[in-house]
Amino acid sequence: MKPPSPAAASAGLVLQSQAIAPEPNLARAEQLVLELLSIEGASGQEGAVVEFLQQKLLAAGAPPHALRTDHAHRQSPFGGQTGNLILTLPGSRRGPRRLLTAHMDTVPLCVGAQPRVVGDLVRSADRRTGLGADDRAGVAAILTAALEILERRLPHPPLTFCWLVQEEVGLWGARLVSQGLLGRPAMGFNWDGGACEKVTIGATGAYRLQIDIEGLASHAGVCPEQGVSAIAIAGLAIAELARDGWHGRIVRGRHEGTSNVGQICGGRATNVVADHVVVHAEARSHDPQFRQRIVQQFQRAFARAARQVRNAAGKKGKVQMQAELAYESFRLPPQSACVQVAQSAVADVGRQPELAISNGGLDANWLTARGIPTVTLGCGQMNVHTTEEALDRAAFRDACRIALRIATGWSARPTAAS
Repeated sequence: MKPPSPAAASAGLVLQSQAIAPEPNLARAEQLVLELLSIEGASGQEGAVVEFLQQKLLAAGAPPHALRTDHAHRQSPFGGQTGNLILTLPGSRRGPRRLLTAHMDTVPLCVGAQPRVVGDLVRSADRRTGLGADDRAGVAAILTAALEILERRLPHPPLTFCWLVQEEVGLWGARLVSQGLLGRPAMGFNWDGGACEKVTIGATGAYRLQIDIEGLASHAGVCPEQGVSAIAIAGLAIAELARDGWHGRIVRGRHEGTSNVGQICGGRATNVVADHVVVHAEARSHDPQFRQRIVQQFQRAFARAARQVRNAAGKKGKVQMQAELAYESFRLPPQSACVQVAQSAVADVGRQPELAISNGGLDANWLTARGIPTVTLGCGQMNVHTTEEALDRAAFRDACRIALRIATGWSARPTAAS
């Protein structure tokens, strides 16, 4: 084997000395994912998943002191049963520490899933539920890598495995992870949904908006003119946003983004003019300044609507809007060490790596924001968050092979692009 260049070695791109790549026990990997898919664990309810992972890791020889859970759930607005599960291993060879992550929670639609192998796919036998391969397939992929390394004592650089909570409700596990327990990783690899050859190097950013509208109640049949309808204010504002192109897909010259009003709560009865409404919305864009511009358009539309709706005495409603950053956008240069490692691993298993940018949020958003450049890879999940969800078995097997190559450093060799 040709010795690596000093630059490649310092970046951790070439670590292996074996002539043959380590292969995971794929039969066991498929059994693990079926077992994980059978465990209920919507966001905040990941306790049983953590217990399963701990049992497997300790049985494989993980030192108890190296296996920790943090307190992310105590800071999350959703509470929850447990924090993130973290396993840290010292390297048996030198190199930058690598972080491998996947999220444990599923969307509520997947509660009660009954995984069944149907030819080349895994589906839920209960067609009323989703499967939960988003992201139990990712959980199984990095668990498989950890088990192989522990049981076979495979050479590897310093490693951290982190199984994250509450991704589906706002990336809270990654956002609140105890960085002190991660061991200062230099690069991250996150397994989530999609094709196993897809290497996602960037993702959009988003604000979550809560708009509180105060109106004035009155009897809707006897004296409606004395009321100020909070629902009417909300309706006018949303109609203006839709009319002027600030709702849905938004394009202004070179700038693009999206927004959505996803929830409206308010009103007491049909015979009462609604005096209070809460609107929940979001604004997304890869461009932070344009994203802020979308938020400003929401503020202006609701303020204008509040001025327009008056009762017979001229009284108006009030609007208060809170905009919270859900996650910041990011984009990694293709020449980044983690991108090169991921592409090389994908190519090593016979797949053509495809660089991608996501219009959704990923745990990688917060990990990258915390100083850990992180790429995201898929595991063969299809039609996620629907009752048609399925897991491509061949792609899942390759995802497990990719994870083991990245974890051991075998796949870490420069690609043609480096």
